[in-house]
Amino acid sequence: MSADLTAITRQAEAIHPNEPHATGLATRLNWLRAAVLGANDGIVSVAGIVVGVAAATTARGPILTAGVAGLVAGAVSMALGEYVSVSTQRDSERALLATECRELREQPEAELAELAAIYQAKGLSAETARLVAEELTEHDAFAAHAEAELGIDPDELTNPWHAAISSALSFTLGALLPLLAIVLPPTGFRIPIAVAAVLVALLLTGSLGARLGGAPVLRATVRVTLGGAAAMAVTYFVGHLVGIAL
Repeated sequence: MSADLTAITRQAEAIHPNEPHATGLATRLNWLRAAVLGANDGIVSVAGIVVGVAAATTARGPILTAGVAGLVAGAVSMALGEYVSVSTQRDSERALLATECRELREQPEAELAELAAIYQAKGLSAETARLVAEELTEHDAFAAHAEAELGIDPDELTNPWHAAISSALSFTLGALLPLLAIVLPPTGFRIPIAVAAVLVALLLTGSLGARLGGAPVLRATVRVTLGGAAAMAVTYFVGHLVGIAL
């Protein structure tokens, strides 16, 4: 049966060469989508800060200082939040895997029956499900149960440090765009150029994020772009009022 399954898999890959069959592809897409969303957060957050400050003062120093402070604070916050979140998830996954390992050691027959029941519930006949469970158990019982019961790949647990660094880096790259767009142009063109650059960037990140997530591109792109525009409008208005008051 294993040889037949291998032949069927190879035939499917030959017929559909553009369909990904590699393990971990979904994980890589999720990482890429998270990076796009992190960059989007950096764009919107720092754009709101620098546009608000630019509405209150034309001095380049305060605008640059506020933008850099927002970039650093946002990147650190993203990194810490992602590290804590992924560490908690990793601890939970490890606990589940440890429990499964103990059950396999103490109740192998019960676990075999449970694995067969899982495949039978997916549509296989009782005989085929039992045969599949036995072959998978013989090959790697722990990996088979981790995937079928828990939906976890023991060899691909997310690294919290990687997640933290990735989030901080993507946020920083996104935040650099509005920061540079507001401090480099001449005084009279700072806000228009920054707003235009941010809106174009949001169109791109919104479209890319929607494609990676399988969401409707137009709706997601419009939502992200309008949200960024609203954020800049609010901070500009507040910054303008503060500038008048000062």
